[in-house]
Amino acid sequence: MPYDRLMAPHPSLPADLWERTPREVQDYIVALEARVAALEATVQELIERVQQDSRTSSRPPSSDPPQPQRLRCQPSGRRPGGPPGHPGQTRTWVPVADVDVVIPLKPDACARCQQPLLGNDVNPQRHQVIEIPSIRPVVTDYQAHQLVCPLCGDVTRAAWPDGVTGRAYGPRVQATAALCTGAYRLSKRTTQQLLDDFFGVPMSLGTIRTLEAATAQAVAAPVEETRAYVQQQACVSVDETGWRQGNQRAWLWMAVTTWVTVSLVRLSRGGKVTLERLGKQFQGIVVTDRFSAYHGYPVRWRQLCWAHLLRDIEAMIGRGGRSQEIGEALRSHARQRFHWWHGLRDGTLKRSSFRS
Repeated sequence: MPYDRLMAPHPSLPADLWERTPREVQDYIVALEARVAALEATVQELIERVQQDSRTSSRPPSSDPPQPQRLRCQPSGRRPGGPPGHPGQTRTWVPVADVDVVIPLKPDACARCQQPLLGNDVNPQRHQVIEIPSIRPVVTDYQAHQLVCPLCGDVTRAAWPDGVTGRAYGPRVQATAALCTGAYRLSKRTTQQLLDDFFGVPMSLGTIRTLEAATAQAVAAPVEETRAYVQQQACVSVDETGWRQGNQRAWLWMAVTTWVTVSLVRLSRGGKVTLERLGKQFQGIVVTDRFSAYHGYPVRWRQLCWAHLLRDIEAMIGRGGRSQEIGEALRSHARQRFHWWHGLRDGTLKRSSFRS
């Protein structure tokens, strides 16, 4: 311990008493104070970690502890539903031109005097019923005949038509199977059951894997086009999350723009995957969280995600003290900035004013 620190007056003891305290005791007191400060910091960190939820951290809302039941409001006496004059929300009618079947219903006679009724109602009451038709797979049996030439004796077999491959399933079945296991995240066994139950298409688990690979090959060119499109945008939001690739731990990397989203599954979580998504020549703004893989981008071209920033501000407010004061000031500034941004988006504020 430095000599000037030991000889300096202790803040909680009289100066003369501290000076009369033996050097060993001073050293012990200072060491205890340092240890207490370290333990208090550790306790504070553990308390904040325990109290974290989806509002103050990146945890999903499903991990939040049960909330106390809210007190029920006193009944107002008003009837359920929207107030008088409130525009109702009803299902949109399908245009008559797009309807498959129109069934006009006309009364034959007057309900009061039984007089026969003729004519048409200019504005009949409508009621539409939407139903899914029963699906029965269309099975096409191609029979390639092999015939012998009566002149030379050569044997010729008919060729398969264009578009007919050696696979036993058509492109719609292939796309449906890949959509279920890919976009809808269904297991291969669940996909197998769905194809059989809904469409009457029997399929083995190995065939589903084969169709997945064929679909990936079919969409390879459009995927490259979307990746090139993303690399030319002025602003791209990127993120990654855990993923299972077979029996291996992998990560799903996302690059999101206004119109196009590109996904990559890689076994690495390093910064090289970020360069793979956006390219080394990318000159736009990258919206990220604080993950170290994104530190390779210059600060001037990197925007921290506002959702993460707002959660960090709420965590600061929850610490109390000076941290709470700073957090509340930051939250006030953030709300003002979003208010201006909404004005810019709605056209009530000019971009030059927003920048100022």
